[in-house]
Amino acid sequence: MLASLSPQRRRLVVGVVVLALVAVAGIVAAVVVGRGPTVDPVAQDRPGPVLLVPGFGGSTTALEVLAADLESVGRDARVVPATGGGTGDLRERAEDLGRVVDDVLDATGAPSVDIVGYSAGGVVLRLYVADLGGGSKVRRAVTLSSPHHGTDLAGLASSFGSETCPEACQQLAPDSDLLRDLNAGDETPPGPVWVALWTADDKTVVPPTSGELEGALDYPVQSVCPDLVVGHPDVPRTPAVIAMVESALGPAAPTRPGSEVCSG
Repeated sequence: MLASLSPQRRRLVVGVVVLALVAVAGIVAAVVVGRGPTVDPVAQDRPGPVLLVPGFGGSTTALEVLAADLESVGRDARVVPATGGGTGDLRERAEDLGRVVDDVLDATGAPSVDIVGYSAGGVVLRLYVADLGGGSKVRRAVTLSSPHHGTDLAGLASSFGSETCPEACQQLAPDSDLLRDLNAGDETPPGPVWVALWTADDKTVVPPTSGELEGALDYPVQSVCPDLVVGHPDVPRTPAVIAMVESALGPAAPTRPGSEVCSG
């Protein structure tokens, strides 16, 4: 068809096609990376309160140990209780987290918060930042042994129905719609600086590498402390991991700490 056109018309048609392709590519890119509202990077030089988000089932016991340690080094640390027993829709938990963030910022006058999400709490944190405007309010986002790509245990349990695997459990299956959507674009939505810590000894998040998060400062705790044996329930209350979290939440840009944290 193009061969039958004059050179001038051929150049015109080719130019129109190229512009159309560029426009389509721009639209596709916007769909992929434009998940939430556009945000400016959060200022990193003024650490605010630290919110700790529990995992599936909502137990706060281990996070209370982490909160006490953070308070001992001068941080305002607060555990965010999980509504509905911590087994309901993770999107609703993200909305609840957003309300807590707003209340804390209003009460303290702080410019931002730091958030640590343990286990499923890390997925809640990502949902809040990606979809609910958290990118303009969170300075540091730290996930601890979070099933960012699902856990095979939830996939197995979901085959037995909702009584065995309630909604949050189903959402943590590797092939869930929620995780597929959350991982379709940037795994670390803009705004905060992201850190993802996980343990190679995890028997709850299976495989443990599901704790990896593209775009974050991401490492297994054993890469710092090779002899450290820590299972999923003990991650937030293990002294070496607590030291890693404190380092990640400091005023300086987070980096992988040295082996000095292993003696904590």
